[in-house]
Amino acid sequence: MSEPILVILAAGLSLRYGGMKQIDGIGSHGEPIIDFSIYDAYRAGFRKVVLIIRKEHEQLFRKALTDEIEPYMNVEFAFQEISDLPEGITLPDGRVKPWGTTQALLACRHNVDAPFAICNADDFYGRNAFEVMYDFLKNDVKDGSYAMIGYPCAKTLGDHGTVTRGICEMDENRNLRSIREIRQVGRIEGEVRYIENGEYVPLDPNTPVSMNFWGFTPKVFEDFTAVLQEFLPAAIARDPYGSEHVIPTAVGTLLERGLCSVKVLTSTDSWYGVTYKEDKPKVVEAIAEMKKSGRYPDRLW
Repeated sequence: MSEPILVILAAGLSLRYGGMKQIDGIGSHGEPIIDFSIYDAYRAGFRKVVLIIRKEHEQLFRKALTDEIEPYMNVEFAFQEISDLPEGITLPDGRVKPWGTTQALLACRHNVDAPFAICNADDFYGRNAFEVMYDFLKNDVKDGSYAMIGYPCAKTLGDHGTVTRGICEMDENRNLRSIREIRQVGRIEGEVRYIENGEYVPLDPNTPVSMNFWGFTPKVFEDFTAVLQEFLPAAIARDPYGSEHVIPTAVGTLLERGLCSVKVLTSTDSWYGVTYKEDKPKVVEAIAEMKKSGRYPDRLW
């Protein structure tokens, strides 16, 4: 089997963060979170990384990240273009917003010819998550038999606002039954809740959620294209400038139709993220402690 590839979603606009959080420094030498992810992936066995970005950001990524990494990893760029749509779909005049992570994933279809992991640029997953996923991609993945890393919901929430999470339902063997994207999840009045129809709904803090760390084969490009092709006409008619489609929703559709199975894997490492600018100091502190304890060298490369 071909060697697994790492794909990183880094084309988001980061509107809530207020800047290019994909390459915003959080390490002692200005390393962004994505740098730690690539380092952890390298230690786990990955040797090729594909960065899905916006074309206008290529030089920023080269200067801030890839020039230093390329001696160790084969680095390729894939560009999310809003005009890159399935056959028969016309780009609405005036559309400037990307179409979401389902379309972003499809941007790397020409770069990826082997089983691959895909994850977010702005989430810190830890070395064990990459080891677990690499092992799955080397030994267990097949067309239609995929995996995701699951985290307890309460451990993925910050202290500075609500977030969107993919809420997962599993069977007794940790096979994903369904996944539902819900918005406005947070700690509200001391409890994990989300807002639905203007009301607070309690959520078990141990509910597994997706943090967009998936393991696929290239077969998923064909399946996601079909899902997007079905979704877009009505979405464009309803909201031509803001509609989008995300990976958890695409996976949920495939599950409903019996077109795939997904094993929910676990990691021993903690997750950290920076949805809001106010989340950054906590992540900076955590990374500093990991360097101090020897989990990471002072300089990664």
